[in-house]
Amino acid sequence: MKLLKHGKNTSASVENITPFGIWLFVKGKEYFLSYEDYPYFKDQTLKSIQKVELLHGFHLYWPDLDVDLEIDNLEHPEKYPLKSKYINKKSNSGPAQFKQIAKLVK
Repeated sequence: MKLLKHGKNTSASVENITPFGIWLFVKGKEYFLSYEDYPYFKDQTLKSIQKVELLHGFHLYWPDLDVDLEIDNLEHPEKYPLKSKYINKKSNSGPAQFKQIAKLVK
């Protein structure tokens, strides 16, 4: 018998990634996480989205993205009205990037 480290469990998996969000399968239930409601998954690598862990039977964790969600957030979103104002830090389209491009064009 193998013991699970740190409450890790394999009963959570990303089943599909679409242009609109991701389909997550957790403990026998399927959930759709839209990019509108969960913007921190948008524009991320497939590998980082698919690497999800279920901890302690109720805590979902994406270590590559540093994203934590509880299953209750997915089952009862009305109880959690606050939405993330996530800004993609990996984006190269900020003002500094435009200044660099302008210098190259001159």
